[in-house]
Amino acid sequence: MNLLTVFEFDALCREGEGQGGPEVPAEVFNWLKSRCLRASQEGEAAWLRPALRRGREAIQVTSHVGVIRAPGGFQIEVLPKLGKAPGGNAGEARELLIDMLRCLEGFRHIRADSAHLAARRMPLLEVFIAEFLGTVERVVKRGLRSDYVTREDNLPALRGKLLMAQQLRHNLCRADRFFTAHDEFSPDRPENRLLHAALRRVLALSATQSSQKLARELCFVFADIAPSAQPARDFQRVRLDRGMGHYADALAWARLILEEASPLTGAGAHDAPSLLFPMEALFEAFVAKHLARQLAPRRHLKAQARSRHLVQHREQRWFRLQPDLLVREGGTDRIVLDTKWKLLDAGRADAKRKYGLAQADFYQLHAYGHGYLGGRGDVVLIHPLTPGFDRPLPVFQFSESRELRLWVLPFCLRRRQLQLPADAPFAAHLLPQGAGAADPTLSR
Repeated sequence: MNLLTVFEFDALCREGEGQGGPEVPAEVFNWLKSRCLRASQEGEAAWLRPALRRGREAIQVTSHVGVIRAPGGFQIEVLPKLGKAPGGNAGEARELLIDMLRCLEGFRHIRADSAHLAARRMPLLEVFIAEFLGTVERVVKRGLRSDYVTREDNLPALRGKLLMAQQLRHNLCRADRFFTAHDEFSPDRPENRLLHAALRRVLALSATQSSQKLARELCFVFADIAPSAQPARDFQRVRLDRGMGHYADALAWARLILEEASPLTGAGAHDAPSLLFPMEALFEAFVAKHLARQLAPRRHLKAQARSRHLVQHREQRWFRLQPDLLVREGGTDRIVLDTKWKLLDAGRADAKRKYGLAQADFYQLHAYGHGYLGGRGDVVLIHPLTPGFDRPLPVFQFSESRELRLWVLPFCLRRRQLQLPADAPFAAHLLPQGAGAADPTLSR
């Protein structure tokens, strides 16, 4: 298996053309190009886009991170762009991605300690495979569960219920045979079939000797159980009843492996690569999970608020206002927050470069402030903390009103904490005293 590790927004070049960027074989480049054109034609999520490097065509990955699996076993690992920042590296970027994935509903079963250790020395797909094999190994150690399965068979002795229609059809001249339906206590149940199918799939995907060895050993344990031929149907039949709780994590991984689809992009259904995740959504989920713990008592965080609209027209409400996060106290909206996965530079403090901020984001927050706060209070843009943006920016005042303020604040991914300016009105009233205060020591 060939593996190439790149970062968000890197441009992939055709091998041998000397464009200076990450290179992939010609057949892989052509496959990526066809995926790029098809996604553009069908209006799918733009995980790739065409680009030029030194006058030659290239394919640029976007802000979708994870694993791209190309034909012939070639894999492209796309990591968060923070790994390219000063002091960053692929191992730290992979750890960060795993931390963020654990905030998603379908990935909360990742065991952080073991995954972080593995992330330092193996690519993301191998980390996932190792996690899956670990969960199956724990299932095997606790014992495979069996269940009563109804079987129909033509037997030499009467067992269970005699099926008269089949008996007359098959055994009219065979007095020594009985066509019966009987219950058999067997490990051949949907949960075990799915795990066996996922293990066989992992054997074809993994290039790590230790994972291959463990997968073969586990397949031997499941040798008497047929792998699932219809995973979608078997997943519908899964029953995690009493005594089956230890199957939950293994089945969650099996679903991801067998369905080959990201829970956010749904890419697998369109013959696109598996395991791709938009960083905007990952960053939002990460901030939402950890900011909720930072709030003071009686305040709660609501994600994806949808109760306000931009205009009314003929007694209809149009253009829903949907901020990423909303801090509420009782029934009152207090602060509107929006997350942006974009690296800012506090040194670019002039009217031309504007720290790297986007004008469209300010328009969006202005609309949110009027829709949810009545044009009075505080709206917040949250960007990741980096060495170039390690403390809150000075407050922005909207020109038509000094009652609505916009703050641009860094979120420390290591400390999992929002950094607050001391002069923000909401710092003392909505958050515990001293929580999230800007600290220059967190700039790494």
